[in-house]
Amino acid sequence: MADLVGDIVSNVVKGVLQEILKKTAKKGTTRRRKRQTRSTTTGRFVRKTTKRVKAPARKQVSRRRTAAKRSRQRTR
Repeated sequence: MADLVGDIVSNVVKGVLQEILKKTAKKGTTRRRKRQTRSTTTGRFVRKTTKRVKAPARKQVSRRRTAAKRSRQRTR
């Protein structure tokens, strides 16, 4: 009888420990939501205007000279 109670208690304790030690972190990231602005006159939610998209940065066209190239030019 004591063995039976001991087995039940140990099984319950093992199960509880496994539940506690499981990873608690959610999978994936949560998305933050911005607060909606309300109209001052009507009090309803206002649609936000779209922002102008910036043009991507241009590539560097002129090539930089290395130290060896500069020293060759000096010797000429």
